[in-house]
Amino acid sequence: MKTFITAVCAWLVMTAAIAQTPTKGKVRGLVIDPTQKPSEFVTILLLKAKDSTLVKGVITNDKGQYDFDNVADGGYRVATSLVGFKKVYSEPFVIDAANPEVQVKTLTMVEEAKSLNEVKVVAKKPFIEQEIDRTVVNVENSIVASGSTALEVLEKAPGVTIDRQNDNIQLKGKAGVIVMIDGKQTYLSGQEVANLLKNTPSDNIEKIEIITNPSSKYDAAGNVGIINIRMKKNKNFGTNGTAIAGLGYGRYEKANASLNLNHRVGKINAFGNYSYFHNRRFQENSLDRVIPYNGKITYFDQSSFRPNRFDGHTFRTGVDYFINKKSTIGVLATGFINDWRQDNGINNSIIRNELGQITLKPTTDVSVKNKWSNVTGNLNYKYDFDGKGRELTTDLDYSRFNGDSYNNLSTTYTNANDSIVQPTAKVRNDMPSTIEIWAFKSDYVHPSKIGKWETGVKTSFVNSDNNLTYEDYVDGRWVFNPNQSNQFKYTENINAAYVNFAGKLNSKTSIQAGLRLENTHSRGNSVTLNKIVDRNYTNLFPTMFISRQIDTNNVLNLSFSRRIDRPNYQNLNPFRFYLDPYTYQQGNPYLKPQFTNSFQLTHVYKGKFSTTLGYSRTTDVIVNEVPGQIAEENITYVTTDNLATQNNVNLTASFPLAVTKWWNMQNNIGVNYNQYDSPYLGAQYNVSFVSYNIYTSQNFVMPKGFSAEIAGWYNSKNLYGFYEAKQMGAFSIGVQKTLMNRKATLKLNVNDPFWLNKFEGRAVYQDINFRVRARWESRIARLTFTYRFGNQNVKAARQRSTSTEAERNRAGGGNN
Repeated sequence: MKTFITAVCAWLVMTAAIAQTPTKGKVRGLVIDPTQKPSEFVTILLLKAKDSTLVKGVITNDKGQYDFDNVADGGYRVATSLVGFKKVYSEPFVIDAANPEVQVKTLTMVEEAKSLNEVKVVAKKPFIEQEIDRTVVNVENSIVASGSTALEVLEKAPGVTIDRQNDNIQLKGKAGVIVMIDGKQTYLSGQEVANLLKNTPSDNIEKIEIITNPSSKYDAAGNVGIINIRMKKNKNFGTNGTAIAGLGYGRYEKANASLNLNHRVGKINAFGNYSYFHNRRFQENSLDRVIPYNGKITYFDQSSFRPNRFDGHTFRTGVDYFINKKSTIGVLATGFINDWRQDNGINNSIIRNELGQITLKPTTDVSVKNKWSNVTGNLNYKYDFDGKGRELTTDLDYSRFNGDSYNNLSTTYTNANDSIVQPTAKVRNDMPSTIEIWAFKSDYVHPSKIGKWETGVKTSFVNSDNNLTYEDYVDGRWVFNPNQSNQFKYTENINAAYVNFAGKLNSKTSIQAGLRLENTHSRGNSVTLNKIVDRNYTNLFPTMFISRQIDTNNVLNLSFSRRIDRPNYQNLNPFRFYLDPYTYQQGNPYLKPQFTNSFQLTHVYKGKFSTTLGYSRTTDVIVNEVPGQIAEENITYVTTDNLATQNNVNLTASFPLAVTKWWNMQNNIGVNYNQYDSPYLGAQYNVSFVSYNIYTSQNFVMPKGFSAEIAGWYNSKNLYGFYEAKQMGAFSIGVQKTLMNRKATLKLNVNDPFWLNKFEGRAVYQDINFRVRARWESRIARLTFTYRFGNQNVKAARQRSTSTEAERNRAGGGNN
């Protein structure tokens, strides 16, 4: 009996509990647009009927449908939310045991027109923002940046100057800056990078980060800094793309085209990009030399005209697979095929004695072919531990470069009367080369109550092989020249580990500190000359950042870093590249890495006006185009060499001005002091120089989708190693029109319309005395059309960096 009563009581308790369990109902519905077609990507809000409190939200699918699961008992209504349309509410409904599923009546969207004075922007980020370790240009939603390109936005950044004629990007007066997109190195030549940025719409960019003193998380390579362009991260499903086509003309034709596609469905995101670039151009050079030898002087005047052609193909493709909310795995493949050719190049020389009499007139016909290709594969894994910033990322990379450089010279010798006085000399050389890079890196991020900790490891292996074959044309056949031929092999292994911490001392002061350890073992082997250079060194690279918010309008940032620059792989190769029999460029297998200690103090006013004072000291400075001379043979050459020290002091200021609602002005000014002190060629080279550069752009927003820009730059006299260069400057003008409901843009740009840009420099040191002048095809008109199609809210590929960035950057882009 007792057992029966117990069972009955238990049954009654369970029945009561079940009766009190809330119903988990479902709500479904359909949304259509004013034309009665399904509306996709509309936000649907589930609201409590009593007070319109938000319960949850979903987005309609491509059929305009939506549904809510696990809805508790109660009274509700749903509402639509989409930019450009009014909110539409449903009738109230109830979820309970009697009505566990509700089909909401179809909702029809209603367009809403708003005038500009009704739009309010709350808490908008400033265009230029200073963070503890970087300057950030907030491109997204910026009126200043709207409708332009990545390169045009980059020109507005403080401390950045861009010589459009040479396609050279400088940071604080120094070249060699690393340009990254979404944390990934572009690995292209300077011109290819500039062309890529010229064809990247600013509408796709979230922000640009300028990191002059990178933290310990980054490779210690690079004394100038990093420019990282962050693309917008979209969130929805579907397909989108961008197509770009451009034509240009200066003295010769130019063309470019690219197609970018992105598709996400379910847990898979696939993306791909292909670009083609064609450019015919020319360069004119003159080189006047005064060569003393044995008490006599020889005057050597040379002029050359070198037309050339470049055709380049680049690609990028990959897939991300979202295993679950915590794990993502991806594969990425990138590469390029570059073909650079110089046909019918002519170098005319006149050799005079000290009385000014012509003793010889050599004329050299030059033909050069340079093919360079690369393919890189990346396997990437990311694990998010708790969704609060604690994560582990791992990269495994393989990269291979293949190159073949072919050079053919034919020199005819005549006297003052143009009569042939020596047999025609013909030489040719061929240098196939390969570079293989393996790399692995892993990074771990751990947020804590006191700040964020980061740590990681990296290892890389490099193998390079260059085999130069040099031949002379003798008695009607090509003969191998063992004295000029050379095989050069280079291997390198770098192992690194780092730790980094970022946190706050108090409400106004932030700090970041890190330490990176790198061990490098390199071996350069000149097989033919039987010369081996073996180096093994370990270095520590500390970084420190302090940021102080003085008051509402003023912020001070102080930073320190130590960095290294290792020689370019090709600069280590003792191969000679001949312009003619009297002029050549040669590599240096004995190059040492350079080390730089940098300090920087930055003041930011009202989040946009910035002033930066920086100091750096570099030891074993790697200097390109170092002149040398073999006086008894009238030969002048340039090489890459190390100088003892370089001191650099730089002051940069950036001040954007809004003249009117339709006229914005950006101004950047930089002043640089460079000082070299080093023994060289038996004497002490001690020289200092002050230079400055100015950049200004005027941006005009006009009616009916038109905009215009006038931009100009000026560089004062400057010092580049042993060369004192004269001032340079130019300006450009452009007009842009948005088309097809802002999905397309058409832009016409004329660069250097009066052909003002040119280079003049002189080197005078010991017995070296020569002057260089150069002009190139800087006056160019370009027409570019950009079209964006598909769902522009497709989630883009993950922003991730690979593990071979520094190594591939040193391999170069194969462009001359």
